[in-house]
Amino acid sequence: MTDREPPAWLWLKERLARLRQSTTPGRAGAEPPPVAVRTAVVTDSAAALPAEWVKAFVADGRLIVVPMPVMVGEEIYGEGEDDITETLALALAAGSSVRTSRPSPGQFEQAYLAAQSRGFEAVVSIHISAGLSGTADAARLAAQRVSIPVEVIDSRTVGMAQGMGVQSALLAAADGRSATEVRRFAEERLGRTKVYFYVPSLEQLRRGGRIGTAASLLGTMLSIKPILAVDGGKIVPLERVRSAAKAVARLEEIVAADVNSRPSGRSRLAVHHFGNLAEAERLASRLGENCPDCPPPQISALPAVLAAHAGLGVLAVVVGESSTPGVAAGGSSASSSAAGKNLAKPSEGGN
Repeated sequence: MTDREPPAWLWLKERLARLRQSTTPGRAGAEPPPVAVRTAVVTDSAAALPAEWVKAFVADGRLIVVPMPVMVGEEIYGEGEDDITETLALALAAGSSVRTSRPSPGQFEQAYLAAQSRGFEAVVSIHISAGLSGTADAARLAAQRVSIPVEVIDSRTVGMAQGMGVQSALLAAADGRSATEVRRFAEERLGRTKVYFYVPSLEQLRRGGRIGTAASLLGTMLSIKPILAVDGGKIVPLERVRSAAKAVARLEEIVAADVNSRPSGRSRLAVHHFGNLAEAERLASRLGENCPDCPPPQISALPAVLAAHAGLGVLAVVVGESSTPGVAAGGSSASSSAAGKNLAKPSEGGN
């Protein structure tokens, strides 16, 4: 896949550069600083954000990603702080104990205070579905302890579906929107995302309490390969297929049907995997052929906090729509439409 920077990414980098220049003391001919409230965005590591987004916006102070803890045996790892991919993969393959937890309210409190110390006047905090984790509750507890206004959003989804909402919030914040507008823009985009996925086994989902024991045992006994989705903030079964090859083929059909039901040229895709990059690349290539109006799908490893429940061999596809602040305000300018065609790099390789 071509590694290029899409229009929205270039637009956002240019916009941030102008904002930084406008606040540089003594800069001749600088633009006046924006009047709107300066809004920071906080999220958790379940958002599966592309690495270049995290690096760029963490350095700028506009984005803070709070790591979600993953426990392998008796060891606790922080996603984004520790390299746990190989450790987790080995533990899953061996059937060792793997658990996850929510970040503490204190971690979010520190994140909000950090944004305040960088000169931001409000925070929009976007988190993994409350139906899967207590993370949003921890964020709300922290929001009550700080003086900076915090808008907490339960994304009702996971992975790059959540990440797309975060990216949309960053676009709106960089465009000088108020915290209320940033929240509205993010929620609008989150409401247009869908997550479809296939897992070779339901055992890890059963262990984590994400699916019932009866369904797990039935799938094992009958060698059923399930296709699932995130709907209403929870994991729900879509279809049961008799073989892995048929399950992946059916996953492609479901995604293509979703894309075709949306306005032409507006959809964008992300593919997640864990321990099966080559298979994810083949899936992304076929999706690119079946959905020619979409930019090439972004490929990235499922975050450890999600892989701990999905298990090895998972394939997930996120379907979302393009994002620009112009659309959020109800505009339909050509520049806004072009800028939002694809918000993330098309390929992240094995990240």
